[in-house]
Amino acid sequence: MPQYAILIYEAETLGGVADFPPEVMEANLRAGEEIAAMGVRVVHEQALQPVAQARTIHKGGLVTDGPFLESKEVIAGFFVVEATGLDQAVAVAKLLPIMDGAVEVRPLLEP
Repeated sequence: MPQYAILIYEAETLGGVADFPPEVMEANLRAGEEIAAMGVRVVHEQALQPVAQARTIHKGGLVTDGPFLESKEVIAGFFVVEATGLDQAVAVAKLLPIMDGAVEVRPLLEP
């Protein structure tokens, strides 16, 4: 079954999962139940540390603090799911509660 990365972007002002309002966390739990009911398998799910913890390695080996791109939104977490196709993966992404960001769905390269 094809796999898809679902990247969750949120405003950088959020400090991380601990700063999410309770209703957003509850919506995330409900989304998990709905995803399972769709027959989609979550292969991996991970929240990320705040962007201040990130390091970027540039060509030539220079290491800088934070992400490479300047943006109001940063990747807050990601899923890898197995779905029947892109449409089903997009349906999964639509279930995720977003406060001030977006969700990207990207097919993974098959080995």
